[in-house]
This record gives sequence, structure tokens and C-alpha cells, in this order.
Amino acid sequence: MLINAADFEAIKAGRVDTAFRRWVRPSVKAGGTLTTAAGVLAIEAVEAVALNGVTEQDLKRAGFADRAALDAMLGNRTGTLHRIRLRYVGADPRAALREASALSEADAAELTQTIERMDGATPWVRATLELIGERPGAPAQELAEVLERDKTKFKGNVRRLKSLGLTESLAVGYKLSRRGEAWLSRATASA
Repeated sequence: MLINAADFEAIKAGRVDTAFRRWVRPSVKAGGTLTTAAGVLAIEAVEAVALNGVTEQDLKRAGFADRAALDAMLGNRTGTLHRIRLRYVGADPRAALREASALSEADAAELTQTIERMDGATPWVRATLELIGERPGAPAQELAEVLERDKTKFKGNVRRLKSLGLTESLAVGYKLSRRGEAWLSRATASA
């Protein structure tokens, strides 16, 4: 579920606590969270609703002036209309991880174990980090092609690395975080 910056700020400020989306299948579930670069949102409820079941109160809680504004946002999207209740939880926890340039022995060992589990039978983490380090800002499609991977799978893998604080998303492409640089430097030195 994508939340634009203005909507996120309204949720954070408490002016908005509802969003509407048309989905074939919901991309969030009640009780979960949505972690974005701007912060973390709690997903309080997700329910299918008929368009005529959207109340004036719902519109207000979602920041819409009227039904026409909701219709304009929904556009021609297909799927079932869902009402999502949201709440701001806090800052993106990955931000602090990304800034850590020094890794303690314990942190490095734990991160290495996690990466080994992620690699499984087909190691991909180190090659992905090295490539991102060599080509910061390169489009995902280009990086996926170099690694001979499907773009969607590649982007999913980079999201996993981002959750560990190893990479950062740019307007186009990615770059290594300070933590990612520190881990890769250790891994290269020990190889």
C-alpha cells in the first residue's frame, strides 16, 4: 500500500486516520504495520465497503472534501473498495540501522548469520550489495539484468536488505547504507 507524503503527514498529525483503496486482493491486513521511509503506520482495520457505504464521516476521516474527491482519487481502478484505518506509530526503525557505520563483533556476527540464512542454497546477498555499491543510483532493471535475475524478485531481495539497514532507496535505484558498507567491508576482508 502506497501512501503519498501529504497523506502520511496528515496521518502523523492526527488529521487523517482512514484511507480508501480498490484492490483485487488487499495488500495490508488488520493488526499489521506499514513501514515507509517516513515512518511506521499501524493498520488498525481493513474492511471491504460498498461505495454507497462510505459515509460523510469516512470522507472527513480520510481527508476528502466530498465524494467527488474520493471518486477522483480512485479513478478507473478495478477491484473491491476497502476502508483502511491507520495510526502513526513512530519513525522508520531502519533509519537508525542504516546510519550505524561501526559494527560490533556481536552485531556483525548476527548480521552474517542472518545473511547466510537469506542466501540459502543460492547465495545472492554479497553479489547484490557489491553491485549496488559499484552502481549507486542505477535503475533496478539494469541491476537485475547484470545479476541475471527477474526485476520483481531483485526488488524484493533489495527490500529484504533494506529491512536489515544495509541499503537505502533513492529516487532511482539504491545505494549502500553506512551499515551496508561496514558489513561488506568486513565480509570482503574476511574472504
